[in-house]
Amino acid sequence: MGLWTAFSRSVAETRPDASHPRLRGRAYPVAFARVWSAALETARAMHRWTVTEEVAGAGTIRAEARTPLWGFTDDVVIRISLDDKGMTRVDLRSSSRVGRGDLGTNGRRVARFLHALDRRLAGEEVSR
Repeated sequence: MGLWTAFSRSVAETRPDASHPRLRGRAYPVAFARVWSAALETARAMHRWTVTEEVAGAGTIRAEARTPLWGFTDDVVIRISLDDKGMTRVDLRSSSRVGRGDLGTNGRRVARFLHALDRRLAGEEVSR
């Protein structure tokens, strides 16, 4: 991520075609229920995160994340669904409530969550 992008963005969101690998989300050849449970456990275990809503039927987990330095509250939405190949897909969005730039905080938050989820589902094949 370039310096200008870090200062001018306040949202990070995964997409299958994202140019940066850490923003591509994940697809697991694992049952939805297993990935849902792992994602919920991971969100609850994330440092400075509070899960505020979980709707399994919609495949949505919402959380608030506090920034370390000034304690700003940011919003995180995790979406779990089945893709066109029958894999369980995990995508997320992290966005700042305040300010125009986040110095890369949201991108790092997305990457840390996905890395932690990968570890929790270790042994399951991951597709990016």
